Amino acid sequence: MRAMVALAICLCGLLASFGCGGAAKIGSSSSPRAGSPFSGSSSSPAQTLQFGHVVLVVEENHSYSEVIGNTAMPYLNSLASNYGLATRYYANAHPSIGNYFMLTTGQPVTLNDAYTGVVSADNLVRALNASGKTWKAYAESLPQAGYAGGDVHPYVRRHNPFVYFSDVVQQPAQMNNVVPFSAFNSDVSGGHLPNFSFIIPNILDDAHTGSLNQADTWLQTNIAPVLSSAGFQQDGLLIITFDESETSDMSHGGGHVATILVSSKSKKKFQSGTLYQHQSTLRTVLQALGVSQYPGASDTAPAMTEFFQ
Repeated sequence: MRAMVALAICLCGLLASFGCGGAAKIGSSSSPRAGSPFSGSSSSPAQTLQFGHVVLVVEENHSYSEVIGNTAMPYLNSLASNYGLATRYYANAHPSIGNYFMLTTGQPVTLNDAYTGVVSADNLVRALNASGKTWKAYAESLPQAGYAGGDVHPYVRRHNPFVYFSDVVQQPAQMNNVVPFSAFNSDVSGGHLPNFSFIIPNILDDAHTGSLNQADTWLQTNIAPVLSSAGFQQDGLLIITFDESETSDMSHGGGHVATILVSSKSKKKFQSGTLYQHQSTLRTVLQALGVSQYPGASDTAPAMTEFFQ
């Protein structure tokens, strides 16, 4: 009964962040329109930023207040202090899976972490492929490239939305883009990083089961080399977000979480108090890569353009 009540409360919070038409009602009338250029800021709309590579890392199950300012996460906090920090960023749902789908389809799809269906809804992969952009999902502890099966500890399927998409699981060539994380470092060092990289640490390293300090150490070990690479310095954008806050935090559906944006084009030491959710990250990823197709709620969500010069 308690589980049913919690689910009902979560659904109410999720629906509250969506209008009757299913699109999130966030931002203002000055928010970028679908197809608008990825401009550096609202005060300089003529300036267009174009990124060649976007890397999205998703961490797990911690609130903004648990992360920002926490001495157990010195590396992540150094990025938050020196680049862009969204101070009013909220996840969309509890539990995890709905947020991973929001980040890639602009809709929650399901709130059942045990979901095994095939998702045919418009999605990130479809938009990238239609625009001729390359992508990979790098999943730590994935048994092998193209694996679409169930959990193999410490890899969990529900953190890998790509293995649900019809555009991927029904296309063997696309399944080859779902690879173990070990391929990430070799792709970076070899100059083969795709236009979009979705980074999925295993549950020991994403703060789900392991500690925040362990997650921070993992980020420093695996993400710091990317930031210092010549390719990233030229045209790279890194976004680190958390899928959801603690389950007791139902604000805007999934609670208050930390989200950091890092690039050579970022405003330094910048903090934004604009309300954002995962659909804004989806829109920002696509718009940054020059893609004008925005799935689900990302079509009306504001892109996070204010973070860039």
